[in-house]
Amino acid sequence: MAQEAKKIADEKGLAIKVLSGKELNKFGGLRAVGNSSPNPGPRFIELSYIPRLKATAAATLPHIVIVGKGITFDTGGVSLKRPYESMTAMKSDMAGAAAALATISALPELQPLVRVTVLMMCAENALSGTAQRPSDVITQYGGTTVEIINTDAEGRLVLADGLAYAVENLEPDYLIDIATLTGSATLGLGRQYGALYSRDKKLAQQFVAVGESSGERVWHMPLVDDYMDSLESDVADLNHAADKGDYSAGSVTAALYLEHFVGDSRWVHLDIAGPGRSETDSGENVKGGTGFGVRLFIDWILSVS
Repeated sequence: MAQEAKKIADEKGLAIKVLSGKELNKFGGLRAVGNSSPNPGPRFIELSYIPRLKATAAATLPHIVIVGKGITFDTGGVSLKRPYESMTAMKSDMAGAAAALATISALPELQPLVRVTVLMMCAENALSGTAQRPSDVITQYGGTTVEIINTDAEGRLVLADGLAYAVENLEPDYLIDIATLTGSATLGLGRQYGALYSRDKKLAQQFVAVGESSGERVWHMPLVDDYMDSLESDVADLNHAADKGDYSAGSVTAALYLEHFVGDSRWVHLDIAGPGRSETDSGENVKGGTGFGVRLFIDWILSVS
C-alpha cells in the first residue's frame, strides 16, 4: 500500500509522508493490530493535495481530511474469524484506504478549490506470537486507553488513531472516515448501500444526495446515545467492542466508538462493509473489489469546492 501510494504521489505531484517502526510510537491502535505481522509491519501514510494557487490563497481554502481503513488482510487475529470461509474475502479489508487513495489521485487533474489530506491506516491483522490479545489495554493516539475484547474488531483501532491525529495536527473543516468496518452494516443494508453516520444532518443530506446521483448510495444511520454505555470498561477509558451492552447494533456501536476521537469536527463515518466488495458480477459491479466511495467522494468534493 505504501509503495503504491508513493508511486501515485510521484505521478500526480502529491505530497506524501510514510511512517513506520519507531515513528509510530504514538499510534497505539495501529501498532497493536499491525505488530501481529512485523515484517513489513504497519504503515501510516499521509498524502496531501493543494490546488495550484498562491500559498496564501490556498491556506484559506476548506480542508477535507479522509481517513481510510487499510487492513491488508484480516484473519481476525487471536479472535480468529469463524466460519473460516469468511476469511477468504479479507484481502478487500483495505478498501477504505484504497478508495481514499484513488480519490486524491484524481484531484490534481480536477483542481477542486479545497485542500485534501488522506490518511491511510495500513496493517495486517495476523495470528502470531506478537499479536494483541483479548484483555490487553492499549493507548490510542491522543491518550485514550482502550480495553481489547475481540481482536477481530481491529478496524476501529486503526481508524481511531487516524481520526485523533487529524484533530490534533490537521485542523480539518471536514473529517471523514471510510472502512469495511462491520458485518452488522451488511446485515442491515445489504450490498447496495453504505452506512453513513453523522450528527451533522445537513452534511449527511449532502452525501445522501451525491450518493444518489453518483450511483454510490448511502443511508443515514442513527448514532444512538442509549447504546453509549456499551463502551464502558472497568480497566480503561473504553472497551472497543461494545462488550458491556447487548444491543445487537454492531455498526452503530462501532460508530459511537469512533465518535470519541473526532472532537467537534464536522464528521462523517462511512461503513462500506457491504458495497466495498461484490461476490458476483452484479449490475455495474464486477466480482471483487468495487472501488465504492471514489465517485461519492469526488462528486462531493467538487460540490463543496
